[in-house]
Amino acid sequence: MPATRSRISAISKTATSPNRTPSSTSTPDLSDRPRERLASEGTGALSDAELLALLLRTGSHSKDALAVASELLNLHGGLRRVSQANGAELARSPGIGPAKSASILAALEIGRRLERRRLVVGTAMRGPVDIFRHFQPELRDLRQERFVVVLLDARHRVMRTEVVSQGTLTASLVHPREVFRPALRDAAAALVLVHNHPSGDPTPSREDREVTIRLSRAGEILGVRVLDHVVLAERGYCSLREEGLLPPAADLATPGAYSQPGLFGTAPRRPTSAEMDAEAPAERATESGPKKVS
Repeated sequence: MPATRSRISAISKTATSPNRTPSSTSTPDLSDRPRERLASEGTGALSDAELLALLLRTGSHSKDALAVASELLNLHGGLRRVSQANGAELARSPGIGPAKSASILAALEIGRRLERRRLVVGTAMRGPVDIFRHFQPELRDLRQERFVVVLLDARHRVMRTEVVSQGTLTASLVHPREVFRPALRDAAAALVLVHNHPSGDPTPSREDREVTIRLSRAGEILGVRVLDHVVLAERGYCSLREEGLLPPAADLATPGAYSQPGLFGTAPRRPTSAEMDAEAPAERATESGPKKVS
């Protein structure tokens, strides 16, 4: 009996000792490693999975945050595809759930807002690069085509934007009545048509061209000029005015008006660094300048 008590006492002391060495069978918390790497090497050194793990903070009952993040990326096919998933799809992923899904969606939206150059009410719309800078981050990841109109005044300054339709672009879906109703209501003098290609290729389709011609003719009758139709995608944009489908803009001589020289090129293309860095005068005026279009 004394020997048995002695062994029990020794085991108890070992279990409660603050200097006890962890068992070799214990699993290290891998979710801490991205945090340590971020502190020592910076965010640029982290992989997509490590960044997601930091965002998730915790894993599931059987996997740490890094494993859950890696599985999420593999399941959806990479970070770009994760950004295209909706909340329900993310929440169904193993180890995610509604709360972590909401965190991922919020982080992705912050990134889009930082990347997007907002259109500013009262700013002259100078060309398709301005359209690209504002709408490409917002539209490139959508799974359906979204058709938007940008309403402009007589000097081609931004009034507001409005989503007209969502779905496959067809003449029946994008009816002149729906496109020009907001323009007539707000007494807009001109507009720019914008829509995205979920395929990633901005090359205009036959339907794109047919819809553009139909809306341009309707605009001539209504006295609201269609300045351009810009097709956006992950790989760049295409201006149907630059393609020659719309009438030439030689009569648009208003300083700063749409079709400013030097902002155009062959389509589809990506804007140059100089074009992306250029700011409209109204955007530089004051920090308390015109309000932004949402």
